[in-house]
Amino acid sequence: MVATPAFAQGTPPADAAASDSDVIVVTGSLIRNPNLTASSPVASVGENEISLRQTTNAEQLIRNIPGVVPSLGANVNNGNNGTSQVDLRGLGEQRNIVLLDGKRIIPADSDGAVDLNNIPVALVSRVDVLTGGASTTYGADAISGVVNFVTRADFSGMDLQVQNGITEKGDGHNIRVDMTVGANFDDGRGNAVLSLGYQQSDPIYQGDRDSGIFGISTTTGVASGSSFTSTPTAISASGGDFQINPAGTAFVPFYQGFNFNPYNIYSTPFERFNMYGAARYEVSDSIEVYSRGMFSKNKVSTIVAPSGIFGVGYDIPRTNPYLTPALQTQLCTIGGITCTPTTITIPAVYRRTVEIGPRVSEYVTQQFDINVGAKFNITDTLSFDLYGSHGESENQQTQSGYVLNSRVQQALNATNTTSCVNTANSCVPLNLFGTITPAQAAFLNGSSTITNKTELSQVHGVLSGDFGFTSPAASDPIAFAAGAEYRNYVAKRIPDILALVPGELGGAGGAVLPLSGGYDVREAFGEIIAPLVSDKPFFHELTAEAGVRYSKYKVDAAGSPKFSATTWKVGGTWAPVEDFKIRGNYQRAVRAPSISELFAPVVTSLTNLNRDPCAGAAPTTNANLAAICRAQGAPAASVAAGSIQTPSAGQANYTGGGNPNLQPEKANTYTIGVVLQPREFLPNFTMTVDYYNIDIKNAITRATPDDVLNACFGNITAASATSAACTGIRRNVANGRLSGTSTAANPIPGLPSPRTNLGRLKTDGIDLALNYTYDFDVVKLGLNFQGNWTHKNVFQASSTAYARDCVGYYSANCESIQPEYSFTQRTTLSFDSVDVSLFWRWIDKVEYEGSASDFVARGFTAANRRIFSGTVTGPSPLAGNSYDFNRIKAYSLFDLTTRVNVTDNVEVTMAAINLFNKKPPIVGSTTGSTAFNSGNTYPSTYDAIGRRYSVTARLKF
Repeated sequence: MVATPAFAQGTPPADAAASDSDVIVVTGSLIRNPNLTASSPVASVGENEISLRQTTNAEQLIRNIPGVVPSLGANVNNGNNGTSQVDLRGLGEQRNIVLLDGKRIIPADSDGAVDLNNIPVALVSRVDVLTGGASTTYGADAISGVVNFVTRADFSGMDLQVQNGITEKGDGHNIRVDMTVGANFDDGRGNAVLSLGYQQSDPIYQGDRDSGIFGISTTTGVASGSSFTSTPTAISASGGDFQINPAGTAFVPFYQGFNFNPYNIYSTPFERFNMYGAARYEVSDSIEVYSRGMFSKNKVSTIVAPSGIFGVGYDIPRTNPYLTPALQTQLCTIGGITCTPTTITIPAVYRRTVEIGPRVSEYVTQQFDINVGAKFNITDTLSFDLYGSHGESENQQTQSGYVLNSRVQQALNATNTTSCVNTANSCVPLNLFGTITPAQAAFLNGSSTITNKTELSQVHGVLSGDFGFTSPAASDPIAFAAGAEYRNYVAKRIPDILALVPGELGGAGGAVLPLSGGYDVREAFGEIIAPLVSDKPFFHELTAEAGVRYSKYKVDAAGSPKFSATTWKVGGTWAPVEDFKIRGNYQRAVRAPSISELFAPVVTSLTNLNRDPCAGAAPTTNANLAAICRAQGAPAASVAAGSIQTPSAGQANYTGGGNPNLQPEKANTYTIGVVLQPREFLPNFTMTVDYYNIDIKNAITRATPDDVLNACFGNITAASATSAACTGIRRNVANGRLSGTSTAANPIPGLPSPRTNLGRLKTDGIDLALNYTYDFDVVKLGLNFQGNWTHKNVFQASSTAYARDCVGYYSANCESIQPEYSFTQRTTLSFDSVDVSLFWRWIDKVEYEGSASDFVARGFTAANRRIFSGTVTGPSPLAGNSYDFNRIKAYSLFDLTTRVNVTDNVEVTMAAINLFNKKPPIVGSTTGSTAFNSGNTYPSTYDAIGRRYSVTARLKF
């Protein structure tokens, strides 16, 4: 069943496939003694639940667990980096650790996050999710917890699974084929297993769903597409914003946006091949050697709307064959456009190059990870485990369908329609004021490649056993684990020449600069679990535990500081009677800065922002505001005319990078809970309730867009045009916007976004799990419930910034939605050879952040705190329907699964996912961050795809 709690942490959940008693994988402790109970709460997804879920990758498997906030995955298009990641408690992907059988595996990026696409799902027997800090046990990164994928031990036989799925609309076809073979040998002293897998999924386009076929304005409810960057060409200067008329004869006020939605996708195409092999052999009664190797190659593609010219300035010679005398005369009357006898300089040109087609980023990742080790049984109760591993990952991103801005300028320098002044690269003159021909599009089109490489090498040794004595009132001896670990991380980013040039690729954001860095860490650690009392009145069990880890980091860069950190934990379990247990622990956890956080070059990129205090008429009525806008680089004419617009497509420029002076962040975490198992009163029932609290200080963060704006504009009466908070914001000098293509000649830094140790993150809440089974003779009933209440999740960029709580809210400041309440519930009826199971996922209501009672402190005003509410208009299938973008009602999804054991060796599983074809909530196209607010909804949280079906045939011997 889903999320079966690990009541005694040393004991795997009931549906875990632990076929070998010598193999004990305990999540959250290094002590391998199944008779001892650790205090950390662990929730598990077992093999039975994995089978019922009908998933094709590990990210989909754990996304629906309450307390897990959707991160990068198959439903993230614009913002995906080709990986699938996990975000525990909404504290960030870099603050948890992903393990395979309790061991670290190679991360996929320079932030240290593991790509879940590479987990061999066919061999996974269960997934353990540990809440709270685990830095003492696993080292840095485990502030919010651990996700541990446990594979089937000592697999023997053959298991072939073929899965096929498709949506009700006939798209999104996916297939998964896994073949696993294994055998025991030498009278069971050895075992070897090999698993091969292939998965493939087709894209699902937003244009194929009513909810996403047309971009809907967050503020007006009009289906009008994105602002400004459109077709035909538009220009922007201090004298105003204009677009050429359909006939190409004159510039008129901007009139036509661009609908980018049909090009975008709700579900990314994916293809993967993986190999996994493992073996172990008992050389003698006291020595066992083991090894594990995995290889994966996967391809993920993201598809977004066509490239174009995004606010780039150009010099157009008067001899350009497509620039008519009438257009020249008109352009020279617009303020901010410079005209000479030979040249017309337009400060910002916008043109969506639909003739080239969509922008496609293809991410091909190849990864291998090898682990070799040996276990030495020194005595009956003392063992030593030593292993080493090495992994490498290469992610190659190929961007295609992009306009090369340097070639636009080259193609504009022409005196006739057949040849350019500079004929390099077989230049074709560009008709910027009409239709771009195939030959012109081919000349402008370019592609770029960026390669990201990571490596992880580690050596780990742990001595585990007991001290040979017990507490006078206990029956089990005091157990311990002690050891040392060495890890070395290396990451590189290698862009090609086109990616290196700021603004060269139209619509790709800023330049991608090389990154190279690494660090190693040497650690010593120890843990102890001490049974103090057992089988006594009011003390069926009383256990104490403690642990400590010392880490010393050495950064591979000249002049970079070295740093060390000590983590520790204390905890205990008290069961006054066998059926009732109280558990709790307190931990000091740390997280070292990642390679990216230390070494990423400072560049200008894109962030989400759909408001700007300098936009519109506000500066015309407030002299101090006008002075600030001018000090930030806005043209005086644009400020005076009130013609500054909000960032194009809701995306503003921001500038930031790594900081080699960062230090480890520190966290205090604690959990306290109860476990109830009334064996006599209600057999086969279990309840766990756990409160968690995670408080991170000196957090490595950067300010949200609204935090940056509020630091300057929060109190406009007292704000100073000369303050660093205001002058640090730099605008487009052509039109005053916070957006536009930033080039070396015309940098547009936008919002400053440096990484610091000034942040603070804090979250707390309660997890509740209920499990019950009852045998009615003819049918067996299984009920499972897991719920989460998140009290708060606060982010504060600095001690003077606002402490923003995003629980229950969505906006550009609050990325992936984190509801206050959420739960999953599964009901299963099992007959002799048939299981029928209904899975229910429920998400609490959420609201737009401006709806908060403290909206002023959050950076909203009475005028902008509410977004659209009313009847949608424009050329959208949703037109005529009423929506309130300010709130999303509570949301339920149901999946129905039937599993039939046809014979002892053949099993067929059929599933209807989103059984009632629940539609996604509609909130507009720029309400939140681009990665998670896409296609007018939040497709990683809510189902934008609709009803779909899946069938799996399984043959096993």
